This record gives sequence, structure tokens and C-alpha cells, in this order.
Amino acid sequence: MINIRRANARGHFNFGWLDTSHTFSFGEYYDPRFMGFRSLRVINEDRVQPGHGFPTHGHRDMEIVTYVMAGALEHRDSMGNGSVIRPGDVQRMSAGTGVRHSESNQSADEAVHLPQIWIEPQALAIAPGYEQKMFTAEEKRGQLRLIASPDGRAGSVTIHQDASIYAAVLAPGQELIHQLEDGRHAWLQVAQGMVAVNEQALGQGDGAAVSDEQSLRIIGDEDAEILLFDLN
Repeated sequence: MINIRRANARGHFNFGWLDTSHTFSFGEYYDPRFMGFRSLRVINEDRVQPGHGFPTHGHRDMEIVTYVMAGALEHRDSMGNGSVIRPGDVQRMSAGTGVRHSESNQSADEAVHLPQIWIEPQALAIAPGYEQKMFTAEEKRGQLRLIASPDGRAGSVTIHQDASIYAAVLAPGQELIHQLEDGRHAWLQVAQGMVAVNEQALGQGDGAAVSDEQSLRIIGDEDAEILLFDLN
């Protein structure tokens, strides 16, 4: 069973400095039908204008994964980390017992475009943590590249949940097959371009909740980039 969440049905706000779309309920957007999917709680597609960002604020008990599509996002946190996240970088911040951080676009002329992902952890009150790794476009081209997992396998960042996140870059006509083990679920998010998933068309910003399927057949309809979440 595949349930499609269309991009134009998401919660959307344009604050001038921030244009944001929420796949699931978040902040001022609330829809009891869309509170998350399995342990996946947030997918926010943000576009932050030059010279703007999110001032210092706090989080607890959440695995936060940031995946930059264009531009660069500067990160600073109360653990002493300071970094710039660019296309290809994957950042994981485990909020655990509490973290404060800020995120900003330091560019004078280029917006930053990113999906930010929140995953509920398996356990509460873990020690906060931070990790950032680069995954090149070549690593993702025509294949599902593991970028986050519970055990950090294949060089992925480590998240505190039985969930695996894959990224792929597809040319028109390229095909991927992802097998789902019994009892597993998936969410597929189209970061850019268009794909077909088990013969259902998805465009940029669309998502699909997948349950009771043995496999996913993903075909690029045009140049595309996708994120695939394999969830318990």
C-alpha cells in the first residue's frame, strides 16, 4: 500500500526570509492526519534567504538530520561544534538531554535549500551528540547510498533509532529496486525532479508512505534526487 503526500498539500509558510513546507505537523502547522510516519516525525523543506537564519534555540530527545541541496548552512551549538553544511554533507545532531544551536545562511547572495529531518529516538535522555559526513554525487548516482543508520555501517552517520536513510541521484530511465523486509515500512521523499514508485508518479516535494509492500521499484522520470527511509 502506497499513500502519496503531494507537495502542494503540505503546510506552507513564507516569512520573507524563510520559505518552508512541512510534510508533517510542525510549529504553526497542525493537521492530526499528518503527525509523522512511524519514527519519522518531521520533514521540513526550507529555503533560507542570504544573511538570515534560525537564532539559538533548544531541542530535546530528537535525532535531527540535515541534508543541504543548495547553498551553505552554518551551524553552531552548545556542544562546541561549529561547521558549514554544503551540498553532499549530512549532519546528524542527537538532541538527547538537551542541545541549543543556531543555523544561518552566511552568504551575501545565495539562498540555502535543505530538507531538515527529525526522527524520534529509541530511548529518551541519551547523551547529546554530533556528526557530519560528506557523500558525493557519484556515490549516489544510480544507486541507493546509505547516509544514516543505527550502526553507522557503510560509513553512514549514526542515528539512535532502527531506521536507515538512503539518498540517490537518478537520470531519466534509471531504475532502483529496494527490498523491504517483513514488517518494515518506508517513506520516499522526492528532493528534486520526478520519479515513478511502483508505477505511481511523484514530483519534487512529494512523499509516499509505504506499508505492506515487498519491494519498491523506483524509476527516474527526469533528473531526480530522492531520500528513502526504511523504518520499523
